[in-house]
Amino acid sequence: MSPGHHLDDVAAEQNPPATGISGRGAAGRATAALESVTANLPGGEVRSQQLEMCGAVEVAMASGRHLVVQAGTGTGKSLAYLVPAVLSGKRVVVATATKALQDQLASKDLPLVADSLDAPFSFAVLKGRSNYLCRQRAAEVADRGFQQSLVEDGEEARPSEESPTETTGPEEPGPGHAGAGESGETGAGARPAAIEDPGRLIEQVQRLLRWAEETDTGDRADLSFEPHPRAWSMLSVGPRECPGAFRCPSGPTCFTEAARAAAASADVVVVNTHLYGAHLASGGAVLPPHEVVVFDEAHELEEVMTASLGVEVAPGRFRALATMSRPLLGAREDRTALDDLTATAEQFHGALADRVGTRVLFDPTEARDDDRSGGRLAGEGDIEPDGRERTRRGPRARTTVGGDPAEYPAEVRAEDDRLRALLELAASRLADVVGRLRRAGEQPSLLAEGPDDVGQRARALSAGGHLIEDIARFAVGRTEEVAWVDGTRRAPLLRLSPIDVGPPLAGLLWDEVTAVLTSATIPQRLSERLGLDGSAVDELDVGSPFDYRTHALLYVARHLPDRRRPESEPALFEELAALIRAAGGRTLALFTSRRTTELAASSLQPLLSYRVLVQGALPKGRLLRLFAEDESSCLFATMGFWQGVDVPGRALSLVALDRLPFGRPDDPLLQARRDRAGDAAFRVIDLPRAATLLAQGAGRLIRSADDYGVVAVLDPRLATAGYRRVLLAGLPPMRRTTDRRQVEDFLGRILTDEREGSRGAQ
Repeated sequence: MSPGHHLDDVAAEQNPPATGISGRGAAGRATAALESVTANLPGGEVRSQQLEMCGAVEVAMASGRHLVVQAGTGTGKSLAYLVPAVLSGKRVVVATATKALQDQLASKDLPLVADSLDAPFSFAVLKGRSNYLCRQRAAEVADRGFQQSLVEDGEEARPSEESPTETTGPEEPGPGHAGAGESGETGAGARPAAIEDPGRLIEQVQRLLRWAEETDTGDRADLSFEPHPRAWSMLSVGPRECPGAFRCPSGPTCFTEAARAAAASADVVVVNTHLYGAHLASGGAVLPPHEVVVFDEAHELEEVMTASLGVEVAPGRFRALATMSRPLLGAREDRTALDDLTATAEQFHGALADRVGTRVLFDPTEARDDDRSGGRLAGEGDIEPDGRERTRRGPRARTTVGGDPAEYPAEVRAEDDRLRALLELAASRLADVVGRLRRAGEQPSLLAEGPDDVGQRARALSAGGHLIEDIARFAVGRTEEVAWVDGTRRAPLLRLSPIDVGPPLAGLLWDEVTAVLTSATIPQRLSERLGLDGSAVDELDVGSPFDYRTHALLYVARHLPDRRRPESEPALFEELAALIRAAGGRTLALFTSRRTTELAASSLQPLLSYRVLVQGALPKGRLLRLFAEDESSCLFATMGFWQGVDVPGRALSLVALDRLPFGRPDDPLLQARRDRAGDAAFRVIDLPRAATLLAQGAGRLIRSADDYGVVAVLDPRLATAGYRRVLLAGLPPMRRTTDRRQVEDFLGRILTDEREGSRGAQ
């Protein structure tokens, strides 16, 4: 099937070749071994792009030179780095950004390599601590009963070393932030949700306790059912809460420690990129020593390291510590100290709730010393002109400050002063509670402490100590970091993020190991932004084996109104409806805001004869399964679905993007980076970010060699703006058009050919 009549390119432009990445030939033992491995795959296909990448990775691991390699969809990049990793004779850590790829490596790719090569090696998967059942907590729940455990766990805000997108709830966090999701119903600072059915929760905990006696791993992924998050949290711990194996009564039988021991003896260790970030932040205390690291899905590396190398403090951490400490502190003055700590949590929540989405603790004297923007407001210079990208939004937009001390209103200064005073008060009260916990553990008691009390005291001390350390970070006020409030009014959290991750990575990572960074989409200037520009690094683009010019069409709706104006939405929805009908449903509609997603779904559902699935109605995994199974269905979703969605085959023939994914001008972290970049902010901050997200969204379409379809960008700027060439250069080499009739004809041909193919197969 080849619906391949001539289509005019947007603005008569041809797809430009990739720039800034040079090829490098390499061949050796690894490429020959790769051919042996691929021979065991169905079809036994050998791809030149895969062989080229494999040879480059082999050279990098042998020479110690870093490698950044862009490998388009269909290359088979995982085997291209696993084979040379196994043959290198070095210990290699592979860090992935998604659980799906982690599972693929562990259950499919590494076993295939092991079965195909005459090179014995061992591999292990290591996850964050909260992914494993905690034997100590299980023992405490079993001994004390469920009621007290429900009370104690009710206030917990447990962090994880791993990505928040690994959760299984109906919402995932918003892009770039590890806290609250777009719905505002999740996040480390959220108060615990009410339990609709406590009996069902207790039943799940009992089932988990029985499983704890049978499992060899304690890994949540090995469960035959998906427990309620509250049930699992009652029997697990996070990295800040765990006191370590030596201080825990259950340390000798700890599931996490067993997994770490297995990783320490393995040749290849597969981890989540967030766990690798936690390893760097801890000074190298999380993962075993290794010589090589492979970052797959490297387009997310800057964002992940920004979160991992920063700090977050949420009100729930104070409440959790107070609740955890109550059974351990019985004196009246102790209870007063715990009440004061709980009150601090409420004060902290109040201080943050009205400042969500804004920069805080701004020091104008530091900005004056380090201001590189020449007094320019964040968002000026060559940033996208006019329209909503330049509009301050939100109820507290007035508190957003840029790099100019003159833009630091007295009202905001007073709020920052109150927040600093509250942090000092919190640190004092925390130190008091931690001191009381230590003294209570040292004093002789009429009744000897049991292992449950010892374990709970150790966890409380660990949680309190980490919270004190994190609060202290905010008092330093370094110019290379930005403090801001993330989350929602219901679940706010205070963050401290590095403005530039390059310097810390240069000191912690690049001189210590050889790194291979790979993705189907390598962001522009990634090496420089990660601190690799001064290191020994090679860059390579091997392309993709897919025939995009035959199989895919890029449509830009040039005739639509400017997407930055609210009145553009009726025309947008009309255009989207026409495209969906032409595709026979089978549409992944991606939006840049939750509001537009829900409005589009509610507006179009009555007009369409196809099922419309909407993000948030069900967990992400279940939504994608339903979308793939119901071939005529449509899925409307926002930023969490722009990447990591893999639906090959007939269920997807249209990917529609509602607008160019530029960041908000009042995003505190992006704003701080724009201030650093000065007049070049749009070119070096906003444009590369938008290009990467656009390429990721468009990349949802062609997932196999047999896929056909259309990427429709419903934002005319991709056809008219002066910067369009930069965005187009990052997209696969699809043919282009601005004529919807050609799109409808192309989609009609796909439907006709598929029907004829189905009849021929009967």
